[in-house]
Amino acid sequence: MLIRRPADILSSEITAPAVYRERRRFIAQAGSLALAAALPAGPAHAGIGPLTPSPLSTTEPPTSRKAVTTYNNFYELGTDKADPAENTHRLKPAPWTLRIEGLVNKPRSFGIDELLRLAPLEERIYRMRCVEGWSMVIPWVGIPLATLLKQVDPQGSAKYVEFVSHYDRATMTRGVLDWPYLEGLRLDEARHPLTILALGLYGDVLPVQNGAPVRLVVPWKYGFKGGKSLVAIRLVDKQPTTSWMKAGPSEYGFYANVNPEVEHPRWSQATERRIGEFTKRKTLMFNGYTDQVAPMYAGMDLRRYF
Repeated sequence: MLIRRPADILSSEITAPAVYRERRRFIAQAGSLALAAALPAGPAHAGIGPLTPSPLSTTEPPTSRKAVTTYNNFYELGTDKADPAENTHRLKPAPWTLRIEGLVNKPRSFGIDELLRLAPLEERIYRMRCVEGWSMVIPWVGIPLATLLKQVDPQGSAKYVEFVSHYDRATMTRGVLDWPYLEGLRLDEARHPLTILALGLYGDVLPVQNGAPVRLVVPWKYGFKGGKSLVAIRLVDKQPTTSWMKAGPSEYGFYANVNPEVEHPRWSQATERRIGEFTKRKTLMFNGYTDQVAPMYAGMDLRRYF
């Protein structure tokens, strides 16, 4: 009989209690047949599956699940990196509706179970870079945003996509930003194959602290572009003013493409520290996705359009 001592167990093998409780609460509240039917006997892939690996994934090893689910930027749940995981009770991820509206011919709303059935779920391991100088490699589970946009038939006048996050004044952070949290992309960026709506990570349903039940993931941009806990997606004809643009226009631009040559006014973006590593590494242009996305910005002055 093999007896493992606590010191023998890797932190990456341990599911944090808050994550476990949140997963169970999500499944119980959602009442989704798609989720319930997928539950196996073991802890892996609870609530999500089967998954299709994506050729768009990086081959780099993922950051530990513990780090990904306890070191977060989600200001609605607190401004310290540890706050979101400690304040998951402030957001109920079910029942939930995501509206697609604006300049579309077929506006409609989706429940989370509908999103799960919309297309085969893919696991995509993406490099993610935060503007503060840290980075992670995260195995997201999601669907291409382009798949969802096809469902609503964008009008010819639609040029941009605005993303609106859930905000509850009674339970969430006040101040800091002008809530609700707003983000935006050009329509071609939104339709790019790398852009996904994430419904999970590590083969499981998305924890609250990571933006449950559905969030935006755009891996060649800084992390603040990924709006969490989305309630609405609007197609519009003019460039949206996003939350961080409004709060600090000289520091946070609309595009927010990872660019080591453009310094933040208060720090350099030339290097980054991967969570779990002690040494810094050079920041890659477009976060290492240059071959896939650079053509969208041909001829643009990326220092001006930062």
